[in-house]
Amino acid sequence: MSVLAEADLRLDAGPIDYALLVIYFVVVLGIGVMARRSVSSSLDFLLSGRSLPAWVTGLAFISANLGALELMGMTANGAQYGMATVHYYWIGAIPAMVFLGLVMMPFYYGSKVRSVPEFMLRRFGKPAHLVNAISFAVAQILIAGINLFALAVIIDALLGWPLPVSIVVAAMVVLAYTALGGLSAAIYNEVLQFFVIVAALAPLTIVGLIKVGGWQGLVQKVTDQEQLSAWPATELTGIESPVWSVVGLVFGLGFVLSFGYWTTNFAEVQRAMSAKSMSAAKRTPIIGAYPKALIPAVIIIPGIIAAVIVPEMAQLKAGDTSSGVVYNNVLPLLMRDLLPNGILGIAITGLLASFMAGVAANVSSFNTVFTYDLWQDYVKKDRPDEYYLRVGRLATVGACVLAIGTAFIAAALGGSNIMDYIQALFSFFNAPLFATFIVGMFWKRMTPTAGWVGLLAGTFTAMFIYAISEPSFGIKWLELPGQGASFLGAGLAFVVDVVVSVAVSLVTRPKPDSELVGLVYSLTPKEDRSHATTGEDAGWYRSPALLGGGVLALTTVLYIIFG
Repeated sequence: MSVLAEADLRLDAGPIDYALLVIYFVVVLGIGVMARRSVSSSLDFLLSGRSLPAWVTGLAFISANLGALELMGMTANGAQYGMATVHYYWIGAIPAMVFLGLVMMPFYYGSKVRSVPEFMLRRFGKPAHLVNAISFAVAQILIAGINLFALAVIIDALLGWPLPVSIVVAAMVVLAYTALGGLSAAIYNEVLQFFVIVAALAPLTIVGLIKVGGWQGLVQKVTDQEQLSAWPATELTGIESPVWSVVGLVFGLGFVLSFGYWTTNFAEVQRAMSAKSMSAAKRTPIIGAYPKALIPAVIIIPGIIAAVIVPEMAQLKAGDTSSGVVYNNVLPLLMRDLLPNGILGIAITGLLASFMAGVAANVSSFNTVFTYDLWQDYVKKDRPDEYYLRVGRLATVGACVLAIGTAFIAAALGGSNIMDYIQALFSFFNAPLFATFIVGMFWKRMTPTAGWVGLLAGTFTAMFIYAISEPSFGIKWLELPGQGASFLGAGLAFVVDVVVSVAVSLVTRPKPDSELVGLVYSLTPKEDRSHATTGEDAGWYRSPALLGGGVLALTTVLYIIFG
């Protein structure tokens, strides 16, 4: 980023803005201190003792996802690609969140596993478990780095601190409350952060729409009218053919990437696992799906507005990069141009809350997997619970230190739009894992050997596609300018994983049926997959199926109106 761009991005915050920030940080750390009082075991620290109500876990579920991926990545996508970005929400999240709640949570919660890799251990054995635990831990550190990098960009814009200093300060704040109170501190902070984030982003949409003359004024000012239509999204995918662009979206994003992310990403699933009952666990992702369906109004719309009213962003859209800004700068630029002091303080607080929520989600899921799935299973077995509680806290420190390093990787690889880097990571880690999960959950013949061989084959396929799609390889049809290479890599990783898993299963020995009860759909009694409908779980409005149907209907209506 040029010196001129850095100067132009500086936010003119006043005393009231800084006062709001200080108040917020005091509250966040206070929650960490209070949560520490309820931590007496490793299960309390790493899974909140499975005691939280559905509305808390549901809001935490969606707030944990409102990190840099959402705010920096999706506003950048909104400015660059327009309304096509809604696919990441409506086809790329909602169906998978409902599937997780209705189909997969009964297995996760009912089997009493403490993590997604532990489910892999029970279904496939140690080799698949070890591959999954290591790949998940690496992915969380890389994604935590993305959130730290985004945090540092905002701190730099606010205070003018150098990027390395901003990254370290941001990591220390997250470390303070996560190491104190564990998952409970992270979750209760995520509920607070959800409301702070919405309060921060809503003024950008409202003031921005007023400035452009309302929705119709925005429609008239957008020069490329294709950016006001969600389909066929050829710019987003980088695939010139409208038909193949839609196929890439539906299969690559709507099925493989989204189901891979939402159903196997322990940073999200961990929130549902901390719920107090099976019913609450099933409702957790579905409750989170409602705000997920509506939140494009305060994330994507500001991006489209920025491309119209922010001079530097309009220049960038026209192909002029002389200002030095990139699409990742959308939010600081909008805040600079639209918000008065006081409201600016709320917006800055909201952005910091968002990125802290993302880092905390990554760190709290990393420390659980590291403690239970790596340290306890492969390094130090059969130690007292206090020992693992201490390991969990030390893993939190280690995760924050490693994330500082990966934040510099994100700064180097994030380029103009950080979503390109994020989607590549998802194609590496989530798409193959989903293939292994879905085959193993519905086909009892899949063997332990197939579990780890298929997983590795899918992961290396996605990495290979990502590598050869770089322009330096000279393979023209793979040089997709949008996020199409990640969609393609994810789709091929899924197919390769399934094919390899089936082939290996046919020549290796499966587990006996008796060891697969509660892990495979056909072998698990219906009553074990059912939830209670009495007491706190009573009432038609608490029905997971009804809530799931409602959010799918809402999403269909939104597509009809805005698609």
